[in-house]
Amino acid sequence: MTHKLTPDGNNVLDAVNLEVKRKTLERKKSTALNTTNMGHGELLKAACCNIAESFETNPSIDVNFSDALTGSRQIKMLGLTSPYLLIAEENIPAVRGASQAFGLSFIPGTWVESIQITKGAGPVINGYESISGQINYELLKPANDDPFFLNAYGSTDSRFEVNTHFNKKFSDKWSSTLFVHGNARVGKNDMNDDGFLDNPLGKQINIMNRWQYNDLEKGWVSFMNVRYMRDEKQAGEVDFDPDRDKFTTNHWGSEINTDKLDASAKLGYVWPDMPWQSVGVQAAVNWHNQESYFGFRTYDIEQKSAYSNLIFSSIINNSMNKFSTGLNFTYDNYGEFVGMHDMGTTDYSRIDNSVGAFFEYTHDNNTDLSYVIGGRVDYHNRLGAFFTPRAHLRYNPWEGGTFRASAGRGKRAANIFAENQSLFGSSRDLMIMNAGGKVYGLDPEIAWNYGVSFVQSFPLFNKNAEFVVDFYRTDFQNQVVVDLYASPQQAHFYNLDGRSYANSLQVEFNLELTHHFNIRTAYKYYDIKTDYMTGTFERPLQAKNRFFTNIAYETHVGDGGKQWKFDFTYNWMGKQRLPYTGSNPAEYQMGDYSPSFSLMNAQVTRTFSSVFEAYVGAENLGNYQQKRAIVGNDDPFGPYFDTSIIYGPIFGQMYYAGIRFKIK
Repeated sequence: MTHKLTPDGNNVLDAVNLEVKRKTLERKKSTALNTTNMGHGELLKAACCNIAESFETNPSIDVNFSDALTGSRQIKMLGLTSPYLLIAEENIPAVRGASQAFGLSFIPGTWVESIQITKGAGPVINGYESISGQINYELLKPANDDPFFLNAYGSTDSRFEVNTHFNKKFSDKWSSTLFVHGNARVGKNDMNDDGFLDNPLGKQINIMNRWQYNDLEKGWVSFMNVRYMRDEKQAGEVDFDPDRDKFTTNHWGSEINTDKLDASAKLGYVWPDMPWQSVGVQAAVNWHNQESYFGFRTYDIEQKSAYSNLIFSSIINNSMNKFSTGLNFTYDNYGEFVGMHDMGTTDYSRIDNSVGAFFEYTHDNNTDLSYVIGGRVDYHNRLGAFFTPRAHLRYNPWEGGTFRASAGRGKRAANIFAENQSLFGSSRDLMIMNAGGKVYGLDPEIAWNYGVSFVQSFPLFNKNAEFVVDFYRTDFQNQVVVDLYASPQQAHFYNLDGRSYANSLQVEFNLELTHHFNIRTAYKYYDIKTDYMTGTFERPLQAKNRFFTNIAYETHVGDGGKQWKFDFTYNWMGKQRLPYTGSNPAEYQMGDYSPSFSLMNAQVTRTFSSVFEAYVGAENLGNYQQKRAIVGNDDPFGPYFDTSIIYGPIFGQMYYAGIRFKIK
C-alpha cells in the first residue's frame, strides 16, 4: 500500500503515527546470544500466579512437578534442571542456594515486566555458575507503572490470590511502587484418593517497595528494592493435623515455613557527552530461612548472602567494538542441618565467598556479523582459582537467516539437599560417597556447553513464518551424581566416574496466520545419559521426546478498548525413565518407564476497557492423572514410601477465573 503526499498550502501535516504490534515472545535477532524475550503480554496468557508457572507457553522451557507433596514446579532447559540455570533479577543472581527448590514460586508474575531466556553459555558478566542457560526477569519500573493495579484470582483447587500495586511519582526524577501479594490454598484436595493432599495447604504474604531515580540529563539512573516474604506449606496425609500428629505415627505430614528478607540497589551513570560509555554498580543482601520437616526427617537451612558487581562499559575506536569489564564479589553463609527427630542432626554449615574479574569484548557491524568473546577469573574459598571462558557468534548469511554458535564453561558448588528436597518425602537413606572434596565431601561440578542455532524468517501465504533449529550439548567434566538406580531405599550422591552428557535438539515452526492469529509449534528431542555405579542410564524423569503447540488469537480492539483473547496450549510428553523400584515387593514397583501423555491448557480473556478485564481458564483439560503418585502410600512410615517419583500431574482438571483492574 502506497500513500502519496503532495504540497498543498491549505493543508498542514501535524504528525504521523506509526504503530507496530510487537510479539509477546520475540527472539532477539541482532545479538550474538540466543536470547528470547517474553513480554508482559506473554505472561498474561496463563494464570501466571508466579513465574515458575509463567513458562507454560514457552517452547524453550520444560515445566515439571518436582514431587507429590509440595506442588512446586521445576523448570528445565536443554534437558537440565534449574540448578544448572543462572536465574537473575535484573541481572543480579536471585534464585540460588537455599531458594533453589521454591525460589521461583516466591516471585509473583504481576511484578514482572519481561523475562529474557538465553540458551547455552551466557555472558560472563553475571557470574560463572550458569551451564545450560540464563533466565533474567525484569521488574516493573516505577517511572512507567500505573498508579494502581489489582489482580484477583481463584481456582477450583481452592487457591486464591490477590496482587496490588500502588505507584506514586513524587517528582520528575523520583518514583516508587509498593507491591503487595497474598495467596492461600484453604481446601483439601485428594483427586486420586490415595489419602494424601494433591496440593499443599498454605499461605504467602509478599511485600516489596521499589524506588527509581532518573536524571537522564545528567546521566544518572538508580533502582532500590526492599522485600519481605513469609511462605507456609502443609503437605502429607489428608487427615494430618500438625498440632496433633507432628512427629508421631498417627498420620504422615510435612510443613515447610520460609522467611525471606532482601534488599538490592543499582546505580548507573552514562557520560552525557559520551553515551556509549557507562559505569554501573549492583549490590544486594539477602536473608533466607527455611524450617521444615518431612515425617520424622528435619531439614533447616538459613542463608545470609551479599553480592556486588562493578561494571564499566565503553567502546574501542568506534561503536562496532564494545567492551565491558569489572569486578564482583559474592558471600554466602549457610546454616544447614539435616536429621531425624529425636535422633540428632548433621551440621553442614559453611561459608562460601568468591571474588572475580571479567572482561567481555563485542564486535557488531549491525548487518551480518557479530561476536562476543569473554572470560573471567575467580577465586573461591572452596573451589579455588579458576578461569571461565565463553564465546558467542551471530552470522546472517542471507536475508531472514541467522546462524548462531556458542561455547562456554561453567562451574558450581552443588547444594545437594536444597536442590533435592523432593527426596526428603521418602524413606530413602541419603548417602554421600565422601571423596574428600570441599563441597559436602564432593568435588565441584564443571561442564562445557556447546550449541548452534539457525533461524529462518520467510513469508508463507503472504504471512510471516519462522523456522528454528537449535542443537546444544552439555559435557560434564565432573558432576555430583544423584543416583536413584542403585536401590529404592537409598539415594546416593557421588562424584562422576565416567561420562555424563545432555544433547538437546529443538525444531520450531511459527506462523502468523493473520495479524491477530499466531501458531507456535516445537518438537524437542533429548539424549541425556550418565554413568552410574550400576551402569549407564538415561536421566530419570526426563521425557526423550516432547511436542508443543500454542495457538493464540485476538479480536481487533473495538470501541472503548473491548477485545477478546483466546489462548490454547498443547503438550505431549513421551515416556520417561523412572527411578529403580525393581527390588520392592510387586505392589510397590512402578516399572522402568512411564506412559506417554498429553496436557492441554486454555484461557479466554475479555477486555472490557483499557482499565478492566476478566479471564477464565483451565489446566489439564484432558484430566490426565498419574495413576500412582506415591509409592507405599498405604504405609508412609514403611521402607517403600516415596513421593518423589512424579512424571505427570496429580491433580485433574483445574479451572480458574480472575480480574485485572488498573487506574491510569
